[in-house]
Amino acid sequence: MEEQNNAEKTFTQDEVNAIVGERIAREREKYEGFDEIKAKAAEFDKLEEANKSELQKASEKVASLEAQIAQMNKANEVRAIRDKVSQESGIPTNLLTAETEEECKAQAEAIKAFANPKYPEVRDGGEVHSTPNADTRTQFAEWAQNAFN
Repeated sequence: MEEQNNAEKTFTQDEVNAIVGERIAREREKYEGFDEIKAKAAEFDKLEEANKSELQKASEKVASLEAQIAQMNKANEVRAIRDKVSQESGIPTNLLTAETEEECKAQAEAIKAFANPKYPEVRDGGEVHSTPNADTRTQFAEWAQNAFN
């Protein structure tokens, strides 16, 4: 009997085909519906990618709008500073180009110094010493006669 147990069992081609067929059927059962799941996963990936790009677009738009708001806030702040300095100094707002209050005040002082220069004092105080007695032609004739004689 031991010889029979040790002897290898031989299978016919039909038996081998049946065994292999059963194993293939079991494997196919494991992956049944796999193609459908794979297609759904691919569709999900596409939707996720589309949503991601929409999210990126929205994020870029938000960043752009935030930059515009910051720029407008800065412009309003500078305008308020220039208006304040203009009212304090009497210098027109459109002549002030600085962006900080200190710079605007310094600029206003420089404009005032330029607009109101100190002229040297005239010794006689700018008074007229003589009044003309004749018209310009007569005065020129008198001058010429005195100069060439």
